[in-house]
Amino acid sequence: MNSEILIDAILEGNRLALARLLTHVENDSPEGRAALTELFPHTGKAHLIGVTGAPGTGKSTLVNQLVLHYRKTDKNKVAIIAVDPSSPFTGGAVLGDRVRMRDLAGDDGVFIRSMASRGSVGGIAQTTAAFTQVFDAAGYQIIIIETVGAGQSEVDIARLAHTTIVVEAPGLGDEIQAIKAGILEIADVLVINKADRPGVEHTERALRSTLELAHPTPRVYRHHGQTMTVDTSKVDTNVWIPPINKTVATEGTGIADVAESIAKHAAHLRVSGDWASRDRARLGSELEAALQDALMNHFFENIKKEKYDEMVEKVIGRTLSPHEAVKLLLNGNSKQENS
Repeated sequence: MNSEILIDAILEGNRLALARLLTHVENDSPEGRAALTELFPHTGKAHLIGVTGAPGTGKSTLVNQLVLHYRKTDKNKVAIIAVDPSSPFTGGAVLGDRVRMRDLAGDDGVFIRSMASRGSVGGIAQTTAAFTQVFDAAGYQIIIIETVGAGQSEVDIARLAHTTIVVEAPGLGDEIQAIKAGILEIADVLVINKADRPGVEHTERALRSTLELAHPTPRVYRHHGQTMTVDTSKVDTNVWIPPINKTVATEGTGIADVAESIAKHAAHLRVSGDWASRDRARLGSELEAALQDALMNHFFENIKKEKYDEMVEKVIGRTLSPHEAVKLLLNGNSKQENS
């Protein structure tokens, strides 16, 4: 399939062509790069939704139910990118998230693509952004990115998604860990899944307390029989305060509320202008990542392997610091040549 036919097939939503192109993109082939260049002007329409949280919170089941809801209500085409962790030893990945999404099998309006993180520590793989562009150009109105679920490294999803959902669950340990990790800081929508378990009230209280610290609200109290209101925060009504939704994803309970919170957040982004701001930040981040890759490739193409290996040995031998080695490599000199 030549490039023009492939591009036309993608724009028409051909699933086979889409699968082939995603493979090219993941392998960073010349065909994949060329196709991304051709498709880029056709992007910018989809709503990117990130789903993150600790392992065991039920992210995949929640995504499954959320997509079922979207397909039954507004019939939007939905793409799911499920990022699985790669083994640090073999490099392999199970790619098993789709096992929990069997309800979506056979629906032509849903495309599920699993991908390995390939060592990326931010919860998403480096090619995830490129995948979203392909799905966007192919006419998928909603693109859901489910992250690895690695804990404190999950914050990278906030750079990619318009709306970030952070999934918590009762009984997984101290909620302060989630606060410490900084994960709650990226949340646009908070979901307490497995809300039929004991301890859900404690989890909700902990999350609300954290939100109140970040977004203090007017306090109302009674003094000498009179109701008094003290506005200690000067609340900015334009600030989005993440709602907390409780779900039991295995039963489909609370899914409609989550979808409503997502829709409200999307509307808020468009009215406030934050939609354009997030797109700008996301594309700027992608540009920087592409520039770093290009500069690294250019550097290694223009340096002798022997010289680089010599610098590595000096760093290992503690005769040269990594910072000095970088300066000398960029200057095209060696320590002996300068002495």
